[in-house]
Amino acid sequence: MPKPFLCLGIETSCDETAAAVVADGRRILSNVVASQADLHRRYGGVFPELASRRHVEAVLPVIRAALDEAGAAFSDLGLVAVTRGPGLVGALLVGVSAAKALAFAHDLPLVGVNHLAGHIYANFLDGEPPEWPAVCLVVSGGHTHLLHIEDHGRMRLLGATRDDAAGEAFDKVARLLGLPYPGGPQIDLLARRGDAEAIPFPRAMLDEDNLDFSFSGLKTAVAVYLEREAAAGRTPDRADVAASFQRAAVEVLVAKTVRAADATGVSRVIVAGGVAANAALRERLLAAAAERGLAVSIPPPALCTDNAAMIACAGYHAWRAGRVDGLDMDVAARLPIAGAL
Repeated sequence: MPKPFLCLGIETSCDETAAAVVADGRRILSNVVASQADLHRRYGGVFPELASRRHVEAVLPVIRAALDEAGAAFSDLGLVAVTRGPGLVGALLVGVSAAKALAFAHDLPLVGVNHLAGHIYANFLDGEPPEWPAVCLVVSGGHTHLLHIEDHGRMRLLGATRDDAAGEAFDKVARLLGLPYPGGPQIDLLARRGDAEAIPFPRAMLDEDNLDFSFSGLKTAVAVYLEREAAAGRTPDRADVAASFQRAAVEVLVAKTVRAADATGVSRVIVAGGVAANAALRERLLAAAAERGLAVSIPPPALCTDNAAMIACAGYHAWRAGRVDGLDMDVAARLPIAGAL
């Protein structure tokens, strides 16, 4: 039986220090995540300098824990993959510096991974891998994109947000409602107790003839509604606000994704990014896809949020395609999704 090819993945783009060992780009042997959520909760969001310092403290112990859990040594590895962007520059530098040092010390090839490509390749780590071509919705705290992926390495951008990303809107509305960080999962939980039809929040750009998104106006509509209710001496039902906001955001995401599938003629939709863990989005997209005979690939919630297994998987596919980066590879706070696969 051939020896599996092991890739060490490292992820430090924001507020999770993560390392994973993945065999043959498919089988997760370990996936260790050290979250900083408790550290940043008091600020209502990620404090970049504190995030970088915590990464410095955690990165080597997390890497060691990932190797121990996988039962692997550095001599067993065939590749080191690391997130090089997009993300917080200081945070990215910690992971990339560690990856470079390990690659140099153990004479291993190094691949820098686009964080968004990692989210897409999370779909290859659970069950049967999706087949190309497909339309991919990438939806996270910093990004909302629709992509047409024809094959590994062949992708074009169909649409993107013109202002706030969907996840950013979720986090901002959570703050308006006084919910703790991270806000997206809190909105998801609170919305389950509310009436999604209670408040007619706008569905921005839903009827426009394009595949772009806009969530800034929706966030503002929630803020105006809360201010108006407060001025009138009324206390709005927070669950109704959360559910109505979430329904408005999800309806636009689902409608545009299905429209993109129709426009490109694909038979599969892939969802990636932290917001892909949202229960309402998963439910409504699966229902809409079933009506049209579309197959849907969504990672399990644990693989939707930032992790290093997805980085190892994406790095493995890039390496298989012939890409190896040098020790002069730099980080990039803004790294376009185009050409990321």
